[in-house]
Amino acid sequence: MVQESPIVEENGLPPLCSGAVILEGMTKRGKPCRLIDNTASAPREELVALLNDLIEQEHFGPSGLSVAGGNTIRIGAPQSAHVQLGEHIYRMIVVDYSARLESF
Repeated sequence: MVQESPIVEENGLPPLCSGAVILEGMTKRGKPCRLIDNTASAPREELVALLNDLIEQEHFGPSGLSVAGGNTIRIGAPQSAHVQLGEHIYRMIVVDYSARLESF
């Protein structure tokens, strides 16, 4: 089930806009997760579908990434991708149990 939650500040990312939309859900392992639309422009139905897809594909949770050619793995490093919702393309940043949409 997806619910709206109050807006909170995030460290290390651009500040949230006053109209940011935050949806909350639960991962398959029962951990709280959320999707934040910091652009406040994506259709709500598309946000709900994206959050459910991220949960279904198990994109939430700590992950380990290494820089191409590097010998070390950094746990909890942000993962970045681009997604299209409706006619707009957004930058999506996933850190642990939070996914955030920013303008592209």
